[in-house]
Amino acid sequence: MPSPSPARAAWARLRADRSAVASAAVLMAVLLACLAAPLYARYMAHTDPFRSNVNGEITLDGQAVPVLQASTEGLGLGQTPIGPTWRPQAYLLGADNQGRDVAARLLYGGQASLFISAVATLITIVLGGALGVVAGYAGGWVDATLSRALEILWAFPVYLLAISLSIVTIGSGLVIGPFTLASDSLLLPAFIIGLIYVPYVARPVRAQALALRGSDFVHAAVGLGVPTPRILRLDILPHVSTTLIVFVPLMMALNMLTESALSFLSIGVQSPNASWGSIIQDGLALLYTRPAVALAPGVAIMVTVLALNMLGDALRDALDPRALLRTDPGQSPDEPEPQPMASGSA
Repeated sequence: MPSPSPARAAWARLRADRSAVASAAVLMAVLLACLAAPLYARYMAHTDPFRSNVNGEITLDGQAVPVLQASTEGLGLGQTPIGPTWRPQAYLLGADNQGRDVAARLLYGGQASLFISAVATLITIVLGGALGVVAGYAGGWVDATLSRALEILWAFPVYLLAISLSIVTIGSGLVIGPFTLASDSLLLPAFIIGLIYVPYVARPVRAQALALRGSDFVHAAVGLGVPTPRILRLDILPHVSTTLIVFVPLMMALNMLTESALSFLSIGVQSPNASWGSIIQDGLALLYTRPAVALAPGVAIMVTVLALNMLGDALRDALDPRALLRTDPGQSPDEPEPQPMASGSA
């Protein structure tokens, strides 16, 4: 029987990995729940999660209950939001200090967090992959120039650079040629986060392209007069594509954590939008009275990031041919691969 193609073999190994299937199912459930945020807010919760509702009331067990109740702690000053009712039609996870439905804001915040992490990952993969391939294959002064630029960007602490760029652009936005990113646009934090992680993808891709430049098939293509763009597209890029695929879920998890940190510091997603990081910041003052406001988005971030990391590990094992030696229970990791016996041997 003919041997399966590398793509089919990788897909078969991925489907056989229970952790990959479980993590993909969790990610799909999170994505579908976040996409259903408008339906939940309109037809089930009957609330606008972006409008203050400090004077609102809901009906529980036939009684009208205010969304913000008078505080019963200390001197009795201030107000305490209603706690979780565990009813999807009325403040499932309670309310925040503005009387807004936490469950509805959690779903809308998931939309923003997933969108920013996905766009930032796309920017990182495209720029990092292109710079790595060009620097590794071209060599010489091109490699030296691009490598020094990546090392300068690499030298800055990630969160310090992200905070600095966010503070600079949060007031006036960002202008890139004919394109303008407003300060309240979700594309602005996505661009900043995607830019700062470019060296983390470009450096390993450059090393791989540098090794492929000395391979026999590349020398043969150069000897036949194949144009350089065609060599990069047909000979170099397919060999580094598996590395880029493995980077996608890992970078999404890293970008989500960075976005949540920036939004928690109020320099990421700006009002009226919401993200999981900004919801945690809203619930910080209610941590002792209504902990669900901060814990719910924290749990959502933890589950999503854990699923992305598990999926990234499974993709690495499925796409790496050497993973067969690590996953074979009958062979030691240090045991060499058995060689076929010659036809003339006894």
